[in-house]
Parts: sequence; C-alpha cells; structure tokens
Amino acid sequence: MIQILQFLLSLSILIVLHELGHFLPAKYFNTRVEKFFLFFDIKFALFKKKIGDTVYGIGWLPLGGYVKIAGMIDESMDKDQMAGPAQPWEFRSKPAWQRLIIMLGGVIVNFLVAVIIFICMAWAYGKQYIPMESLKDGVWVVEEKIGNKAGIKTGDKIIAVDGDPIVEFRSVFIELVNGYNVTLERDGQIIEQELPEDFIATLIEDEEKVRFLEKRMPFLIGEVPEGSQNFSAGLEVADRVTRIGDDDIKYYDQAKAILKKYKGQKIDLRVVRDGAPKTLPVQISDSATLGVRPGRVSNGEMEELGLLKIETIDYNFFQAFPAGIEQGISVLGSYIKQLGKIFNINTGAYRGVGGFKAIKDMYPAKWDWAGFWSTTAFISMILAFMNILPIPALDGGHVVFLLYEMVSGKKPSDKFLEYAQMVGFFLLLGLLLFANGNDVYKWLFN
Repeated sequence: MIQILQFLLSLSILIVLHELGHFLPAKYFNTRVEKFFLFFDIKFALFKKKIGDTVYGIGWLPLGGYVKIAGMIDESMDKDQMAGPAQPWEFRSKPAWQRLIIMLGGVIVNFLVAVIIFICMAWAYGKQYIPMESLKDGVWVVEEKIGNKAGIKTGDKIIAVDGDPIVEFRSVFIELVNGYNVTLERDGQIIEQELPEDFIATLIEDEEKVRFLEKRMPFLIGEVPEGSQNFSAGLEVADRVTRIGDDDIKYYDQAKAILKKYKGQKIDLRVVRDGAPKTLPVQISDSATLGVRPGRVSNGEMEELGLLKIETIDYNFFQAFPAGIEQGISVLGSYIKQLGKIFNINTGAYRGVGGFKAIKDMYPAKWDWAGFWSTTAFISMILAFMNILPIPALDGGHVVFLLYEMVSGKKPSDKFLEYAQMVGFFLLLGLLLFANGNDVYKWLFN
C-alpha cells in the first residue's frame, strides 16, 4: 500500500508539472487551453471546475493526464473544432516557433524536475559509496550460473565495462546489464571478457538473482539451530570464523571448499569473539556443513576489518549543482543504453519490460523520502526521454511535424495529422498492453 501511495503521489506530481510545461507557454502565447486534467476523464471526471476558458479536473483513470489546447489535433481527436475556420486564439493559428515551444514545454519541465531533484538530494544527503578499488580481493559471485554466463568468478576485480572504469561498487550491476564487454583482473592478469548478447535474458529468468555479485564478506555466525550437530559446541552469534581445521579463512565464500576437506571429521574451529581469538572443537557433517546459519556483516563492520572503504561526500549549495547535473546525465545515458538493448530482440531484454507494477516496485516498501524523490527523479527523466521520441501522439511526434513545417515551409494536412495521431495512439496502446502483460505473466508464472 505504501508503494502504491508513493507511486500515485509521484505520478500525480510529474503529470501536473509536465502538463504545466505545455499550459504555461500556451497561455503566454495567448493560446486557449480548454482542459487541464490529472488522469483521464473518459465518460466522467472525479472532479472538475471551470475557471476562465479552462476546465480543471481530476479523471478516474490514472494512466496519465493532458491539456486540451484549442485548435490542435491531439488525443481528444476533436474533429468538429478542426473543421471550422482557424481562430486567432487557436494553436493552429500560432507561428510554428511558438507551437514548437508549447510542445517542448512538457519534456523540458520533466528534465528540469529530475535535475533539480538530483541537485537537492546532493545538497541534502550528499553521496556515500563503496569504491570498487577498495575491494582488494575482488567480488563474490553469489549466483555461479549467472557468473559463469558473464565469465566472472569469485575473486575477480571488475576494472571496467566497455572501457569505462567502474568507480562505485553499486554501479557495477547496471553497467553489466548495459554493457557489451567487461575488463577483469584475475590472479594479477588483465582479462577482456565479452558479455553474451543474451546476458539480460539470463538475469530475467530469475529476477531475485539479478544481484549475482556481492562484496566478499567474512564468515560470521548468525544462528546455531537446535538441530545442529554443533548446537552445544560453544559457538555464539557474531563469532567471526578465521580458521577451519588447518586452513585460514578470510571470506565466507571460501568455506564451502574448505569444509569439503573435513566432512565427517571433528576439527578445531578458530573464531574471533569480542576482539579475542577462541578455539572450539566442532563436528563437520557428512554433507560438509558446519550446521550454522551465516550472519550478515554491515558495511561499517567490514570497513573496520579493512575489507572495504566507505567514501562520503558532502556537497554545499553550489557544489550540489554540478553533482546533480552529472547524476541526471548519467541516469539519462544509462536509460538510453537500456532502450538500445530492448530494441535488439537477440538480447531478450524486451522480456524485462514492465508496466505499472514494475514502476510501483521501484519505490521503497517503507516510506522513505530519499528513496521516493530518487525514484521520482528517475521516472521524470524517463518521461522526458519517452515523450520526445518521434512517435505520433507523443510530444516528439508533434515536434517532428513542426520541424518539418519550419524547414519545408509546408504544414502537414489536418487529415494526415489525424491519421498519424491514430497510428501513434494504437502503437502506444500496444506498448502499454505489452508492458503490463509482462507484469501479469511474471506474477502468474514466476
């Protein structure tokens, strides 16, 4: 419910601001705006009130919103109005450059909103990240099947993707999804590994395993169940295992291979408890397990152990501007790369396209303003880019026709614009059904 509320609030803010991007320049150029609606009011509206020439309202179908500008062929398909002679207050009577500004207004506002949010977040929260180079012993491949597909092994240091250095650990996932080849350091050797074309399809098979890489972490005792063969061995929660039998152990991912050596045997286990070493006799099961559940180690604890570093950057008001702009450009560039993968059918990325449920799931499950605004900025950037695509029925389609008119001096006929609007509408409807159909499919079969 919290995710749904965040989604609706975010969507409402972005729709209203986007439509204001059309509304304000239209008013400035003395163009009549007949309707300004949040959500669609098919057949009826939840609320509406006429002020001046404009009816303001809230529709019942939360798939978007719109402004109805007089004398313009849009989603309303108001042919009766277009059949009459052009009036001076109508969109079609205005110079092409004014119409272009009106049409670009929504996209510009969405882009600016995203950048402004990123700037404000940089100023308010700063930036905290784990430098990739601080993981001295490389990464842990949690899901070996996916790691093998990508050619990445536990202990590899990920240097770059497509030649661009990986600076932050958290960015490695999206870079691998968007990338085509990865540069690794393995046992002191630099390896150039090409990522499979269908690598995204492998990730989509089980979205819970998308984060197939982790930071290598120590072996911490999380729980010793009553049924464990070592329930009475003296192990305690938060004990850090440093030696199994005759083998030193630094990371949890090393335990499996070491335990196989001692399966079925009684050995000594060395742990660190409250900063002091302690040796305990334990029994290794015939299936090569210690009979414990591992504990989670915080990034702060790992930093204290010298296994990674946490970098914190605080921005003042003026420093936040370039930081926010850089973030906005980075998000937009990443999204464009993802679209490139989606339109290449061989990648299988189209199977990961999601609709309203996928967008809703992007919001944190608990109310978190930082998460809310970060997601809102990301979606605003997506709306800006998607709306500028040269598809009839989107702002970008209108822009293409206006640019054609400005270059050629010839205005497309109203009949052509009507047909183009219909084609664009059905294309968007098909995309909407496909994206939300993917959500339904995943819900039913995954």
